[in-house]
Amino acid sequence: MNKLVAVVGMSGSGKSVATEYLENKGWTKLYFGGITYKLMAEAGLEITSDGKSEKEFRENLRREYGPECYAKFLEPDIREALKNGNVVLDGLYSWYEYKYLIERFPELKLVCVVVDKKLRYERVGNRVDRPFSLENIIYRDITEIENLAKGGPIAYADYFLFNNGSLENYKKRLIEILEDIEKQEGEM
Repeated sequence: MNKLVAVVGMSGSGKSVATEYLENKGWTKLYFGGITYKLMAEAGLEITSDGKSEKEFRENLRREYGPECYAKFLEPDIREALKNGNVVLDGLYSWYEYKYLIERFPELKLVCVVVDKKLRYERVGNRVDRPFSLENIIYRDITEIENLAKGGPIAYADYFLFNNGSLENYKKRLIEILEDIEKQEGEM
């Protein structure tokens, strides 16, 4: 059976490192945020550099279609991709999305990337792509926790991938997690 993993964590924790690693290993990456960009383009809406247009659009989608709507929109793509191989989900944010998906894909495993808050804030402030000020990242953290129920998938993760140290240690732990997922499947 092909694997389905969702990489979760707070902004700047290092989720993209794990998803890129899996992509390089041949996994298909499905990006929840891609739904926003696709639907905004179809509606002829501009994507602003400050992220406000996307945030407003996402909030409107969730109000109109329910808090699990991103999982609903992505479900057909997940089913199709699983026919061809392993799948990594990038951008599963909410407890509602997780609950929707786990009912339909019981094999789904959550891998949570965790890093100390101070270090995460430094990394987010210094990244080349989409850097945030300290004020903006704190605001984002709070609104994602309060408005998206982001804490649920993080707290309920099957595995925790700590990202305070070296990239080598990070990848070593990720490999351990993948080996454990493989082993579990063999025991079923």
